[in-house]
Amino acid sequence: MGSPIVLGIESSCDETGAGLVRDGRLLGHAVASSMAEHARFGGVVPEIASRAHLHALRPVVRHALDDAGLRLSDIGAVAVTTGPGLSGALQVGLAGAKGLAYALGVPLYGVHHLAGHVAADTLAHGPLPDPCVVLIVSGGHTSLLLVRDLARDPIRHLGDTLDDAAGECFDKVARVFGLPYPGGPAIDRTARTGDPRAVAFPRPLPGSYDFSFSGLKTAAARWAESHRGRELPVADGAASLQEAVADVLSRKAVAACAEYGVGTLVVVGGVAANSRVRALTEVRCRAAGIELRVPPLNLCTDNGAMIAAVGDLLVRAGAEPAPLDVSIDPSAPLEHAALHPVTARAVAA
Repeated sequence: MGSPIVLGIESSCDETGAGLVRDGRLLGHAVASSMAEHARFGGVVPEIASRAHLHALRPVVRHALDDAGLRLSDIGAVAVTTGPGLSGALQVGLAGAKGLAYALGVPLYGVHHLAGHVAADTLAHGPLPDPCVVLIVSGGHTSLLLVRDLARDPIRHLGDTLDDAAGECFDKVARVFGLPYPGGPAIDRTARTGDPRAVAFPRPLPGSYDFSFSGLKTAAARWAESHRGRELPVADGAASLQEAVADVLSRKAVAACAEYGVGTLVVVGGVAANSRVRALTEVRCRAAGIELRVPPLNLCTDNGAMIAAVGDLLVRAGAEPAPLDVSIDPSAPLEHAALHPVTARAVAA
């Protein structure tokens, strides 16, 4: 009969996602975004995000079921993001997931949001090689990981964000350049008509696997200020900034594969949708004889399918479900794919 169908729910930021996965195969998913409501503020407003999740959760689950041609009674397990993310947003998703799991009488699994991004690639390209190097590039996180069995083994960090992540850098510089929010897609679009060699922006931390984009952000802001009173060549600035970010990400990821003798690089997260990051990484992987795996664009950004994919892996690995008092951890470090924090009161008891 196979494994149970896993419903995954994602609500860590401004996307409400639901996905259905069985035996590594995506059956259906749906996403509702509140990004348009945040755009006029230039960033995500937590209260608006939480309210949007409340309105969107039931319709998104229903749309995912309709997409898969399934009913609620077909669900055999529920997986939900329990961290990291916005506290109120995570609470909405967890409350909904608990209610569904309880009503259906099925197990509940808490999932680390970043592990979801890693698992998203399995829905397009099959099981992850053991081992593989994973580069996560998203709005708030840039990490270089050594991954073995995602459901069973601890995740080894080779490098992490020290200050601004790549996505944060794009968002903040886009604002300085007068481009709309979200900054990543705006930078990517604008860069198409620019010269990536026009501005010699710095490449941060060249001798480390850690990432620091705060200095790059500052350099871009100072470059823009130097044009005060003159027309800003935004396309050249966007192309040069994007080239610097893509250069740093791809160079470090390929170097890590070489150092650890790993033949597969997996690039995931929202910034993995950036055209130059994808193109430059592909060129460098090909030159180094490394297989590059990048999920399709609709699985790069936050979605419920990636959470369902982790839940499916946990179920098939025989992992323990979450306890009834599972809570959220908005700043949870990525150590394992499963994330089952409990409240301080429960720990004390």
